[in-house]
Amino acid sequence: MQTVQDIPALRAAIRGWRTQGQTVGFVPTMGNLHAGHQSLIKLARARTERVVASVFVNPTQFGPNEDFDRYPRTLAQDQAALAESECDLLFAPEVATIYPFGAAHSVSVRVPRITDELEGAHRPGHFDGMATVVCKLFNLVQPDVAVFGQKDFQQLKVVERMVRDLGLPLKVMAAPILRAEDGLALSSRNQYLSAEERARAPLIHDTLQKMRELLAQGHPWQAIEQTAAARLQRAGFVPDYVVIRRAEDLAEPADGESDGLIALVAARLGNTRLIDNLLFD
Repeated sequence: MQTVQDIPALRAAIRGWRTQGQTVGFVPTMGNLHAGHQSLIKLARARTERVVASVFVNPTQFGPNEDFDRYPRTLAQDQAALAESECDLLFAPEVATIYPFGAAHSVSVRVPRITDELEGAHRPGHFDGMATVVCKLFNLVQPDVAVFGQKDFQQLKVVERMVRDLGLPLKVMAAPILRAEDGLALSSRNQYLSAEERARAPLIHDTLQKMRELLAQGHPWQAIEQTAAARLQRAGFVPDYVVIRRAEDLAEPADGESDGLIALVAARLGNTRLIDNLLFD
């Protein structure tokens, strides 16, 4: 696997593949990779002939009181994981490469409406920073396919809408959530949890499953949200949101609506913020 940090080297490698008629898959990450990330690489590998991954901890999608400074940076470990997953090229740029005029003076991409609630409401500016860096990376890599995990479901929907609205010539693919045996969604932030918190954390997935069961039994979605939030609070979580939404656009469902829905949770456990979701069958 080749690792490059500058744009000319990235483009030269991709240009070489293109002259051979090869398709390119892309997996953007912030590094500190785990098995969930590797599953994204493997999905891209199954759909395209060459795979590029990026490792870039993007400063513009972190708020002033978030964990940008302590976010784990493990490039050597990430290189080994990507090579094991048969990634062809790792793009690991410096901040100045992505933001040549400085992050505060960058061109910004905003995807309206879908970014205003849930994560967007609790992390102001997060999706603007995410959409901006993803758009920049798409422009640099120019992939045929880009793979995103469903754990960050709202992020996936924002990227899909941005690609469609801007007419970008690529396909966005969603990869299923990879979980530990006890149901906890894999995340780089799980390592922040203490042993006691880690033992409690799977209650989020269990609560999502119960929300699905209650909806199937005919309970109104508003009551299910309240019950689920109270259950997490009793267990020591501090929820930002516990909601049921339409999976297509994250809008509130109509009363009695049961098809095409998703439950989403964001909650703090100690000093760690966890997110998860569950699509309803």
